[in-house]
Amino acid sequence: MMKLALVQLAVGAHKAVNLCNARAKVLEAAQAGAQMVVLPECFNSPYGTKYFGSYAETIDSSQLGESTRALQEMAQTGKVYVVGGSIPEREPATGRLFNTCTVWSPEGTLVAQHRKLHLFDIDIPGRITFRESDVLSPGTSLTSFTTPWGEFGVGICYDMRFPELAMVAARRGCVGMVYPGAFNTTTGPLHWELLLRARAVDNQMFVAACSPARDVEAEYHAWGHSTVVDPSARVIATTDESPGIVYADIDLQLVDEVRRSIPVTTQRRFDIYPDVAANKCT
Repeated sequence: MMKLALVQLAVGAHKAVNLCNARAKVLEAAQAGAQMVVLPECFNSPYGTKYFGSYAETIDSSQLGESTRALQEMAQTGKVYVVGGSIPEREPATGRLFNTCTVWSPEGTLVAQHRKLHLFDIDIPGRITFRESDVLSPGTSLTSFTTPWGEFGVGICYDMRFPELAMVAARRGCVGMVYPGAFNTTTGPLHWELLLRARAVDNQMFVAACSPARDVEAEYHAWGHSTVVDPSARVIATTDESPGIVYADIDLQLVDEVRRSIPVTTQRRFDIYPDVAANKCT
């Protein structure tokens, strides 16, 4: 059994305040017994293309930036795994920007780094238009990290809409997917929970998604509703749009139990359709 915490953080314009608030909530969750704590997408900055450049930092385990240094300290002090939501990352050699999640062990080691693969470029007439690709570059590799409870895959927000990430992760032994995300008040009520439950039932794994809290004074209105779903697609923990911490007990025996009971993992017909996990990727 592993206790998971999702920090639905109120994020504002001041990076130092965001980092301070994140630290307080991570340590609060650790004090409550959480062993893995997840922060939301863009936890150190407002979400918006005009903000990414000014809030961006390089990510280098040998020379930590303001946000990664804070994440390392949170993990070490709380003695927990920290899935550090995401921050805007600047690649020193090229100047390109990425939306990047870092994962830290209880010892403060950087154990995974995921650059968002699928950029949020949408146009819903009369509702919302957003183009991350105007500023950001996409990542090029899949990401997972090892814990004492099993392997977990990582995606960021819009990555959730692409089932292949979770399919590959499950086929390669992952017991869960973690998605820091920031759906909005248009796409959130339509698809947030639906996608989480779909990824869970398709792959018979735990799925967790952590959103920022909603700020109606901000330009971008996050949906909130940070949620954990079990391998049978049951919602086992969730919340509304307000700041807070969502806790869930993750019983990894459920993964084996569900996969044995409905053994789709061994019943797939790769003689008819391809195994996406067999493709060469990193």
